[in-house]
Formats: sequence, structure tokens, C-alpha cells
Amino acid sequence: MLKNIAVLVSGGGTNLQALIDAERSGIIKSGKINLVVSDREGAYALERAQNAGIASAYVKKGADFEAKLIEALENAKVDIIVLAGFLSILSESFVKRYDKRIINVHPSLIPSFCGDGFYGLRVHEAALKKGVKVSGATTHFVNEITDGGEIIMQKAVEVLDGDTPETLQKRIMEQAEWKILPLSVEKVCARN
Repeated sequence: MLKNIAVLVSGGGTNLQALIDAERSGIIKSGKINLVVSDREGAYALERAQNAGIASAYVKKGADFEAKLIEALENAKVDIIVLAGFLSILSESFVKRYDKRIINVHPSLIPSFCGDGFYGLRVHEAALKKGVKVSGATTHFVNEITDGGEIIMQKAVEVLDGDTPETLQKRIMEQAEWKILPLSVEKVCARN
């Protein structure tokens, strides 16, 4: 039986598109994306969902944010939640409610350049400042510690001379994030 997947987004949805493409190509075969939720009104990811025929919702940040998010997830009978560029921090009670059912992708090889404050270009700026020769991406289960959950997959990407945070970000997305995120989603969906 296919697992219902919700993808939580905040921006353009490039990782969402990688998941949509992976589902269409058969990489993700044990699950189906049936909901996309954004915490930002007008996020392009919502348009990507609409173009793919996937139900979508905008949930406004505020005091009742998580309650509304849980309602949307429960109504869609979601089994697996994927954080794909989702910038809201989820509470410990939310994370425990969906233990081992929330997957995040992080643009570094955890435990490097992760945790509070490390997201987006900040991760790549820190990696370049440190002078690392290899970076990459990590998929992991989400727990109450930012980027602290059990690792599912990692993929290394070489850091090149002359890299900028933007060029490194693009290469890590193309060579690592867009590869291991769909594989990780399939792996989690296929279990029991």
C-alpha cells in the first residue's frame, strides 16, 4: 500500500520538484505525494504542486500554526513528512507526534555546518570560510535537536577552487540533494 507523503516548503520548491520527478520516473514507488504545505504565502513551490496536480495549502505562522498544520496532515492521512527547504522550526511535541516519519535534507555532511542558524547560503559560506575540500548533503530523521536526528543518507560533493556560496549550493543541490532526498523518501516509505 502506498504511503501518503506531505512535503513542507517555504520557497521555490526545487527539492519538491526533484521529488515530483522521482515519483513520476519510478524512483519513489512506495509512496505518493498527496499534499504540499507552505508556511509562506505565494511560495513558488505551491505553484509547482498545482502544476503537478497535488493538493496544496498555505498555513500562516502564528500561535495556532502547528495545530492547523496537524489538521491539514491528518485530513490528508499523511504517513511521511518531508521538509524540503522548510524554514519553520517544529516543536518537540510536533516532532514526537511524527517520530521517525519526518525527513529533512540538509546541505552539508552532518555533523559539519549544521544546527541552529545553519540553513541556505549560510551553510555554504561557512564551509568555504573553513576551507573544506568536500561538502555535500545529508538526509536525516527530524528530532527535537536541529539537524540532530538519525542520518538516513549522505552524499559528498567536491568543493572547487573559485567556488562561491552560490555555485557550491547549486552543485550540492544537483549532485547530492536531488539524488539522495528521493532515495531516502523511497527507503522510508518502503519500510514495513
